Amino acid sequence: MNQPHVVIIGGGFAGLTCARRLARSPVRVSLVDRRNHHLFQPLLYQVATAALSPADIAAPIRKVLRGQKNAASVLGEVVGVDTERRVVRLDSGNELSYDTLVVATGVTHAYYGHDEWSERAPGLKSIEEALTIRRRFLLAFERAELETDPGARERELTFVVVGAGPTGVELAGTMAEISRTVLRRDFRSIDPARTRVVLVEANDRVLHGFPPGCSDLAHRQLHTLGVEIRLETKATSIEDGRVELTTDDGVETLEAGNVLWAAGVRASPLGESLGECDRSGRVRVREDLSVPGRQEVFVLGDLARVEQPDGGPVPGMAPGAIQMGRHAARIIDREARARRSGRDAPPRDAFRFRDKGMLATIGRNRAVAHVLGRSWGGLSAWLLWALVHIFFLIGFRNRVMVMLEWIWMYVFYERGARLITGERKERG
Repeated sequence: MNQPHVVIIGGGFAGLTCARRLARSPVRVSLVDRRNHHLFQPLLYQVATAALSPADIAAPIRKVLRGQKNAASVLGEVVGVDTERRVVRLDSGNELSYDTLVVATGVTHAYYGHDEWSERAPGLKSIEEALTIRRRFLLAFERAELETDPGARERELTFVVVGAGPTGVELAGTMAEISRTVLRRDFRSIDPARTRVVLVEANDRVLHGFPPGCSDLAHRQLHTLGVEIRLETKATSIEDGRVELTTDDGVETLEAGNVLWAAGVRASPLGESLGECDRSGRVRVREDLSVPGRQEVFVLGDLARVEQPDGGPVPGMAPGAIQMGRHAARIIDREARARRSGRDAPPRDAFRFRDKGMLATIGRNRAVAHVLGRSWGGLSAWLLWALVHIFFLIGFRNRVMVMLEWIWMYVFYERGARLITGERKERG
C-alpha cells in the first residue's frame, strides 16, 4: 500500500513542528517553504538591533529534517492550491499532489490601506527586514555624526516605532537602551544618549494583548529607559523625514528620520482560496483545525482563526502554533495507522489551546511575565524570558551561540553584530 502524502506549506513553528512529529508515522512528508530556513521570529528584533547574527536564530530546514527518512524539503513558493484535484502549484510550474494538506504560511504586515509606507517604515517578519532595520538604525548615528545642522541631527536621531505590541515594545526598549549604553563611547560629535525613541500605539495601553498589570509594568520600564509613549495615537501619514500623528485632540507632525512598523498583520493571501476568512484574512477552521468541507486540509498557526471557549482567538504566538502543529500531526498519524491496518479512522479530537503564559522583554534586566494567572516584571521575568527562548531555539549550536552572546552583552555592554551591510545611501 502506498503511503499517504502529506504536504506541509510553511516551515515556521506550526509547519516544522507538524513535520517533525510525523517522523515515525506511515506517511511521506513534503515541507514546502519559499526560504530554506526555519526562523525563530521572537528573537528577530535582536538581529535588527545588532545583538545577534541571522545564523544564530535560523536553521536550514534540510539540516533539521535530514535525519527524518520520511520527510523531504522543497524550496519554492506556493502560488495556488487546487482542493478539487488535491494539488499544490509552485512558482516553478511544478505541482505536488497530496492526500493531506497542512497550510501554515503565517502572516505579513498590514499597513491599513497604505502599502506605500512599507518602503519608509519597514516591518519585522524576515531576516531581510531585520537587516534593513539594523542598517537604517546604525546609519542614523553615522549620518548624525557628520551633520552640522542641529535640527537635521536631531531628526536623524529620532526613531518612531508604530505599534506597541511585543515587537514594538521590544524594539523601542532595546533601541533606547543601546543608544544610552553600547553606543555612548563610540562617537565624538554626537551624544547617542540623546537619541529620541517614540512609541506610538492606537490603543489605550502598551502590550494590549497582555493583562493590564503587565501593560502597566511595561509602561513604567519603557519610561525608565527614556522611551516616549504616545497612547491612543495613530500614524496617519508617513513621509521621508516626518510622521503625522493623529489623536482626538488634533494632528501633530513629528520630524523623524527613522520609522519602524509593528502595528498590525494580515494573513497570507493563500488562505482566501481555502475557506471563509475573518477581517484579517485568517481562515475559520473547525475544532480539529481542518477547513469546513475539506477534512483533508488543515490550517495552522497565525493563518488559522481558532476560537477558544471564551470566544476569543488563540493568540498569534509561538506556543499556539507549536501546539497546533502537534495536534494536526497526531490526527494525521492516527488516521494513517488506521488506514494501514484496514480500520476506520478514529474520531478527531478538538484542539484545546493550553495557555502557558506570556512574556515580553524590554531591555537589560527588564521584562514582563504573565504565568499561572500572576503578572510580574524585572530581573526574574527577564531571566525566565531568556530561558524560555533558549529552550525553544532549534539546534544545539544556536542555543549555545545565543547564550554566549547574551552573557557577553550582559557583562561587557557590547553588541557584536554591529555591521552596516547593503547600500549605505539608503534613506529610512
